[in-house]
Amino acid sequence: MKTRLGCLSNKSDSYSDFSEFLPPAQETTARLSTDEVEQWSESFDHLLSHKYGLAAFRTFLKTEFSDENIEFWMACEDYKKIKSSTKLVSKANKIFQEFIDVQAPREVNIDYRTREKTKQSLEDPSPTSLNEIQGKVYSLMEKDSYPRFLRSKMYQDIVNRTHAQGQRRSV
Repeated sequence: MKTRLGCLSNKSDSYSDFSEFLPPAQETTARLSTDEVEQWSESFDHLLSHKYGLAAFRTFLKTEFSDENIEFWMACEDYKKIKSSTKLVSKANKIFQEFIDVQAPREVNIDYRTREKTKQSLEDPSPTSLNEIQGKVYSLMEKDSYPRFLRSKMYQDIVNRTHAQGQRRSV
């Protein structure tokens, strides 16, 4: 029993179980250049602003059981674009219940002060109500998850595949 439970707590560098979240390898490398993939390592913003970079990072976070961070960040990005005050209130409540509230099903790791400040700002939500907490989650991912992603087998495989694909094209 202990052995079986132990394997659940180990973080995995394998992404074979999560391949459905990424486009097929041939499609990804056919549409990606080595330069694009290498730009992902230049800045976290480059990674998040690229369709396949974001997909790869999301998949990586799933292998680490910390995908709530990127899902929260993406929900905040959508939230900022809402123009209707009614929809803003609805989306704010949904985000709070899913990611911010204590014991939320996908609770992000934030301090008590930030949680309370966010709770207060969402009493009268505006498009900027989640900026502080989103920034903290972004910073956490940038300093913690992003460097691990760049060292991961997943990222290295993508770099190698695009490099090999580029060599085949130039021959």
